[in-house]
Parts: sequence; C-alpha cells; structure tokens
Amino acid sequence: MRELELFVVGSLNMDLTVQVTRLPGRGETVAGAAVVRAAGGKGANQAVAAARLGARVRLVGQVGDDALGRELLAAVAREGVDVSGVRQAPADTGVAMIVVEDGGENMITIARGANGLVRPTDLDLTGADALLLQLEIPVDACLSAARQARAHGVPVILNAAPYAHGLDELLPLVDLLIVNEGEAAALCGGTDTAALIALGPRAAVVTLGERGARGQDAAGACQVPSFPVPAVDAVGAGDTFCAQLALSYAAGLPLVQAVRRACAAGALATTGHGAQTAMPTGDQVERLFARAS
Repeated sequence: MRELELFVVGSLNMDLTVQVTRLPGRGETVAGAAVVRAAGGKGANQAVAAARLGARVRLVGQVGDDALGRELLAAVAREGVDVSGVRQAPADTGVAMIVVEDGGENMITIARGANGLVRPTDLDLTGADALLLQLEIPVDACLSAARQARAHGVPVILNAAPYAHGLDELLPLVDLLIVNEGEAAALCGGTDTAALIALGPRAAVVTLGERGARGQDAAGACQVPSFPVPAVDAVGAGDTFCAQLALSYAAGLPLVQAVRRACAAGALATTGHGAQTAMPTGDQVERLFARAS
C-alpha cells in the first residue's frame, strides 16, 4: 500500500487512567492502582494510530495554553504527526478520566475544555487522501471541515463517537461512517448498516467488539470476525480501528478487506496498556493479517 496522507480534525485530551479489578457500579467506590497520565483524545489517538500504521498525518485541533497542552503537543509530534494546525486557546486543555478493569473493559468521562472551541476554517487539504473526523469537537466544526473536504474532492470519514445530536447536515457529506453498536442504535434505532446508509453516508461500518464488525456500501454487506488476541486494555482500540479503516478505504480497498485490516489493527491495540502507547505499527498489522489469512 502506498504512503497515504490523512488529514485529521479532532480532539486532544490528557488521559488520566486508573486500573481496577472491576468497574464500579452506580454510586460505588472501587479502589484502583496509581493514576497513569498519557496523551489521548480521539483526534490525537487516530492521528497517532495512522502515523504508526505508516501514513503522513496532519492534525487540526485545539489545546489549552497550559502545561498539559504543551505536553500533549510534544507527545503527538514525537509520533511524527504534523501538529502545526493545532492551536493553543485561552482555556483548559481537555481531560479524559478513564477507569480500566482487568480484561480491558473501560469507562470514560471527558471534560472537553479547549476542544469545544475548535473552529476549522481555510483548511489546506492539498495532497490529502482522506479527512477523518470524530465528535469530541463541536458538530459545527465537523460540518465546516467536511464541507471544505467535499469542495476539494477529499473523501470524508466520520467516526460518530461519542454520539451527538444534530448530524442531519453532516451525514450526507460523509463517504464512510464508523460507529459502535450504541452509537448506531442512537442514530437509527438499531445496528442495521442499511438503515445507517439511509441517513446519508455512502458506506457504513458498525464495530461489534469481540464479535468483529459489519459493513455495507454500494457493493453489498459484509460481516468480519474479530482476531483472537490476549486483550488487556481496550482503550484506544476503537481509534486504531478507525485509523486503519480510514487508510484502507482511502487506498481503494474493497470494504470487506478494509474492515478486516481494521479488525486486525484494533485487536492488536488491546494487547498493551494505554491508548497511544499500545497502538501497533503497519508491519505488526500485516503479520497478524497474514497469519490469520
């Protein structure tokens, strides 16, 4: 696969993660291990994942004019991501509070901070093979970016996570929609990919966790199983899936092949702790893909 250029408009958060033996119930306190601080945010995570997978990546977003913001920018830049489009705003840097239980399941709460101020204008999409968006920034920001991409003939890929209202104008601009089961249900009342496509996108993929993923485009529907791996932490797996799917889709692979590669990448991301720290390289994905073929 040739080197692709991915343009990501999205969030940057500082992740604060605590490992627990089990997730707490409503109103319950559960003791955990020490707090681990690491770079995160869906925009930054998907940008780093794509860079690890071998793409040239440009990231547009916003952090606070504070120590956490500068730390985030440095961490993402070290991964080879072009962060010249990330601005510093007079606001707090976004923070994600993450609780991860043994086995990988997690709970996440986000304080949006500077991510809520993202307003992409005059994007230089020269050379971009695809635009990748998520919903940790305002829907209006995604809509502006998508309109600019469409005007330049750049495919638009939307990971509609976390679910947000007011997507009626955005979805018809989307070439590929990526959601999990909960997000799909919020959008169309179920997980039927045909119902998702009826909302406007040209193709749709629903991730199913350990059951893999299903997708649909003009060529038909597909169901792809997961790759069995020793999972320890699912944080960042979905973002890795999205990055690999975006790259495979931009490269013109049939949807079923693109989804299968994305499942391999997402599975590998669960075999280490943390989001960006556990993301695989392109070579690792190719080896797992080859062994399972």
